Amino acid sequence: MASLSKAGAALAALREECTGEIFAPGDPGYHEARTVFNGMIDRRPAVIAQCAHEDDVVRAVRFARELDLPVAVRGGGHSVAGQALCDGGLVVDLRRMHEVTVHPAAEAVRVRGGATISHLDRATQPFGLATTGGRASTTGVGGFVLGGGSGWLDRCFGLAVDNLLGVELVTADGRKVHANADENPDLFWALHGGGGNFGVATAITLKLHEMPEFCIALVLCRPEFGREAVRTFRDVIEAGPDEASGAVLYLTAPPAEFVPPHLVGSLMCAVLLTYAGAESDMRKTAEPLLALPHEAEVVGPMPYADVQCMLDDPPGMRNYWSAEYLTGLPDQLVDVFCARADSLPVGTGTQHSVFPQGGAIAEGPHTYPVPYRDAPWGVHPFGIWEDPADDERCVRWVRDVRADVRPWSTGAVYLNFIGDEGTDRVVAGLGEENARRLAEVKRTYDPDNVFRFNHNIRPA
Repeated sequence: MASLSKAGAALAALREECTGEIFAPGDPGYHEARTVFNGMIDRRPAVIAQCAHEDDVVRAVRFARELDLPVAVRGGGHSVAGQALCDGGLVVDLRRMHEVTVHPAAEAVRVRGGATISHLDRATQPFGLATTGGRASTTGVGGFVLGGGSGWLDRCFGLAVDNLLGVELVTADGRKVHANADENPDLFWALHGGGGNFGVATAITLKLHEMPEFCIALVLCRPEFGREAVRTFRDVIEAGPDEASGAVLYLTAPPAEFVPPHLVGSLMCAVLLTYAGAESDMRKTAEPLLALPHEAEVVGPMPYADVQCMLDDPPGMRNYWSAEYLTGLPDQLVDVFCARADSLPVGTGTQHSVFPQGGAIAEGPHTYPVPYRDAPWGVHPFGIWEDPADDERCVRWVRDVRADVRPWSTGAVYLNFIGDEGTDRVVAGLGEENARRLAEVKRTYDPDNVFRFNHNIRPA
């Protein structure tokens, strides 16, 4: 660690040179700058560099290396596991860098490192274009894509990494590097699922697809009809086109406009069919779902960017998420999944979801480190609550869901859906052979493991 005088001089120089804002403990705005989405995370970095452009990122990384400080990278989104912060180190905060540039003729979009899914979708929607985003508008694009990228459009357009055309990166030694299919191809491969292990992604370029219309069918059922709802949704998806996706979610009914007031605060089962196509085609596909016994429905066209806001959760709540990817969704598993909903912590924001894969996901390139690609279904329990007194029961409930469905698990997992669950789970999210190759790429671009606040890949 550097001497105090050297550190003070280096910090003064960083403040002078950076266009963005620099925060240290005691500075006005420091507390707000270190606050993240998950209320369970409370860390105190030595320095937070809110970078305004790529050169600020270079300066910040070199500052950290000079003082031998650990480096965390904060994109635009959730960082539910808290990996965007570190105690006593430097945080490279990209949230000011959120510009999105659409190239409609090339059907491509350049997204800067601090942008959210909302920034992306609002920019592409006026052109009738879209690419695979997540299932919430507040997700950060950079971490989402480089971690694999699963969302409402993936059955139609593939995983987000299947649409990755290029990445602009600042490496651990402060160099600017471009990676695409022709330039630094090993690094480009590693960025298809390897996350933030190889540098700071200051911008990414994604392929766009024509999507002039987007529709949904949402039905809200009482929990006693949950088994019928899950089975019907399964059958609709497995017989339907790739344009159809969605999820079945058990949740505490929110005070939303479409929810009957007497059901607000009750456990309900929501069936959401999303459709990247015409309303007439969606309605035909959704007929069995609309025939379910239900208390409320929303059916029709809806702007995709608005659908992305439907499952947004407020910042500052306490969060614990996990996932399992499944070999199928047989009736026995449906029964197990639905039975666990009986113990869902009602009155919190916790949700219990099962969602489909298949389609373009399964048909995509099998060379990338995304081993969950072949799983036809996934289960994603995510605990969201406010009171620290609920920590134990909410975390335990998420873990119980995983234990319930493990007999049907493929063993693979989407790392963006989990926190720190150990090295074995990281390997499960990358694939064993892929993990070895990724460690070799890591050795080339980050031999000192500077970028280690992530689902970490240690240098070979």
